[in-house]
Amino acid sequence: MEENLKIPAHVALILDGNGRWAKKRGLPRQLGHKKGCETLEQVVEDAARLGIRYLTVYGFSTENWKRPEEEVGALMQLFRFYAKRLLAMAEKNNIRVRMIGERSRFAPDIVGAINVLEEKTKKNTGMTFVIAVNYGSRDEITRAVRKIMTDVENGKIATEDMTEKVFASYLDTAGIPDPDLMIRTSGELRLSNYLLWQLAYSELYVTECLWPDFNKEELLNAIRQYNKRERRFGGVTAVKTE
Repeated sequence: MEENLKIPAHVALILDGNGRWAKKRGLPRQLGHKKGCETLEQVVEDAARLGIRYLTVYGFSTENWKRPEEEVGALMQLFRFYAKRLLAMAEKNNIRVRMIGERSRFAPDIVGAINVLEEKTKKNTGMTFVIAVNYGSRDEITRAVRKIMTDVENGKIATEDMTEKVFASYLDTAGIPDPDLMIRTSGELRLSNYLLWQLAYSELYVTECLWPDFNKEELLNAIRQYNKRERRFGGVTAVKTE
């Protein structure tokens, strides 16, 4: 590995700035999203080659449905187009694809594309690429609580058996380690309802770079900063980055 950097096992990304990128160039917002998809393709490959084991990206939030109907429609069409490209890229790079979020609100063909992506890549042994679609952390936690309440009522679990580990097993990210590093582009300083449980002790890195301009060097800059951090997880003794 270049520079002997310790690579975080799990990196989470908030892909922000597509609209601003387009506006700066006098282009429609939809073209900013298209460019953002192209950037994502390359970053996924870069992350896999760097040795990142899990890469989670915020693709479409529960709040994004509030955007103008035309923009939401364009985003859906982009997903339809890039789902096929993503499958080809995943097979080429031995990447496993997993979707988190409440997918039932999407059109049947999009749900079908998500199912195909997961099914055809489930045996791949390289990086796991997690895409949060129609995802919101409060919604995820609410859905988890509903499942827990049902299981308690049905006698599948006792209230005294509830632990953080058990609770995490009801989340969309069950079986996925918490992110070591969370990167947000475009300089915004908020979590935007993203992985609120999972990011409890993640290192946060914010860059002014707009998402369509993000590249391998920007990713390395974030990892360099991660390497300078001392992770304490609420304790006194620092835990080495991994």
